[in-house]
Amino acid sequence: MAQIFPVVMAGGVGTRFWPLSRERFPKQFLDIVGSGSLLENTISRLLPLADAANTYVVTNRIQSDIVSRQAPLIPKENILVEPFGRNTAPCIGLAASWIRRVDPEALMVVSPADHIIRNTEEFLRILRLALHVAEERDALVTIGIQPTHPATGYGYIQITEEELDRNPYRPQGVYQVKTFAEKPNLETAERFVRSGDFLWNSGIFIWKARTILKEIELHLPDLHEQLVPLQASLGEPNYPQVLEQTYGLIRSISIDYGVMEKAGNAFVVKGEFGWSDVGSWDEVVRQTPIDSDGNSLRGKVIVRNSSNNFIDAREKLVAAIGVEDLIVISTPDAVLICRKGESQEVKEVVDFMRRKQMNDYL
Repeated sequence: MAQIFPVVMAGGVGTRFWPLSRERFPKQFLDIVGSGSLLENTISRLLPLADAANTYVVTNRIQSDIVSRQAPLIPKENILVEPFGRNTAPCIGLAASWIRRVDPEALMVVSPADHIIRNTEEFLRILRLALHVAEERDALVTIGIQPTHPATGYGYIQITEEELDRNPYRPQGVYQVKTFAEKPNLETAERFVRSGDFLWNSGIFIWKARTILKEIELHLPDLHEQLVPLQASLGEPNYPQVLEQTYGLIRSISIDYGVMEKAGNAFVVKGEFGWSDVGSWDEVVRQTPIDSDGNSLRGKVIVRNSSNNFIDAREKLVAAIGVEDLIVISTPDAVLICRKGESQEVKEVVDFMRRKQMNDYL
């Protein structure tokens, strides 16, 4: 098998995790479930696949120093800094360009930095299967998660049951992608789960560096055109200037929408390994142990006649009396209180503060 190069996308702002997640120290750098930061855990999970010298992290200027501190094993030159966030397609195009320069036949494993995965051994087994498919079929491969409930915070992948030609991996849960679906409303999510042919879109991708660059050229010709001068500058003194100029022209677009939805050689490997993208406080609640009253309490918390609450009290004492089904997050300068099931709306609060230029709280 060709060399494997893990790529961790770590440039997000984590608005749904306000007030704990802030622009300068967002979700991926936080210890969400009490076992190290999400970024640290992501890198650690991928190290059995490849040496740290082959691992890349893509981030932004504000967060690059934090990445260096939390990922000391990753060579400094492997921390790729985007001048501006432009979604996942440019991020992946930049990483693939660097990796193809190192090894034209390289295989990539692209992962967001902010996922929880409980069963690392099974996760690695699924990734190795996906790597074989990507190499042997020159394919774009993603990991689909068997849904456990009709989640509205996840995208979905519809699979086809048609047999693949001479596909030895079909019995192991490898399917051809039929279509991608954006985050649905509850009624649509329930229909997806009932149908049995939809998986959650994990946002984890496996492919050859040259294959994804070829697909970008085919389906996103404008991005390809902008990557060409950037690729010529890799390792050269003018690289920072060309990178800045290139990102000033690149439009923001996701790899799902820009490439995966249009590609004819997209496959999905079904996985069940205790995955969550912890996309909201409600998802953290699902991942957290509870006491006999259904409460999950962190920090200095006193509860009386209260049940089914998630309370994270970091530095301040929080007392809760006669309340139920609440999420309470207390930080030194802000407190979030919301009913369970409504934490997706936190993003709207952050957007409101941004419009009102309440920058001290962002």
